[in-house]
Amino acid sequence: MSGTSPHISVLLAEVIAALTPRDGGVYADGTFGAGGYSRAILGHARCAVWGIDRDPDAVTTGRNLETAEAGRFHMIEGRFGDLDELLRQRDVNQVDGIALDIGVSSMQIDQAERGFSFAKDGPLDMRMAQSGPTAADVVNATDESDLADIIYRYGEERLSRRIAKAIVAARKDKPFERTSELAAVIRKVVPKHADGIDPATRTFQALRIIVNDEMGELERGLAAAERMLAPGGVLAVVTFHSLEDRVVKSFLKTRSGEAARPSRHLPQAAQGPEATFTLLSRRAIRPGSEEVARNPRSRSAKLRAAARTEAPCWGRDGGR
Repeated sequence: MSGTSPHISVLLAEVIAALTPRDGGVYADGTFGAGGYSRAILGHARCAVWGIDRDPDAVTTGRNLETAEAGRFHMIEGRFGDLDELLRQRDVNQVDGIALDIGVSSMQIDQAERGFSFAKDGPLDMRMAQSGPTAADVVNATDESDLADIIYRYGEERLSRRIAKAIVAARKDKPFERTSELAAVIRKVVPKHADGIDPATRTFQALRIIVNDEMGELERGLAAAERMLAPGGVLAVVTFHSLEDRVVKSFLKTRSGEAARPSRHLPQAAQGPEATFTLLSRRAIRPGSEEVARNPRSRSAKLRAAARTEAPCWGRDGGR
């Protein structure tokens, strides 16, 4: 882990402003990482924070904070999609705020041995939990058509079929084991982007998402947050690409009653369940120029936040 750049929590001030931590409150940091949001919450009020992360390295960091903030901070190893179950197992039935920072952390990217980055050679891994199938398993075992679909859907890569064909041809000679091997094959068939983005970027994103089931985890996490937040409690979600932001935006618009209604002439009861969230801002909050200059990785970040109403949770089928 030596030589890695420090993780900088993105939109930290804006997340804390949305959560407005208060004395006596209970908060959940569903994607603990390096603990930036947790430390900031603890620093703003005499409150309790529960950190959750599936990455063993993040859990180790959390255990250290648990010692330093005994009685105030508690670390749980697990997935934020299960945050309601994880917290209730520990007799926490409601929280006053939940922070989620979706996607891969700077620490994970900067550790070549984790295999998240095409900028550094390492094993083709990408597992956040450091268990289960790796990116190499996906690349070497998925048939060409399915691989193309994964790259197109989760990487939004228009040349997905060309890339999948090249990958399948290359793996016949030698299975992929290293990030540099995969990046080299992609760069041979995808021209450089005018904006300077590496040709391998979108494919690596797609593989990371599928290996970690990130979209399914996000959907489960949002529903779990709805179940765990006390009335007035705030959900603050930071995303880094359009796929994630689309899911969060759709969830909050629907749950706040902002989504298009079938007919404005129908009574409220006929239009679906009562709104469970109130949007704190209609537009996503973006980092300012100073933050982007200080932390270039923040440039694509978006924060969406909403406060929980007193309405009962929607059903798992969306209330219909």
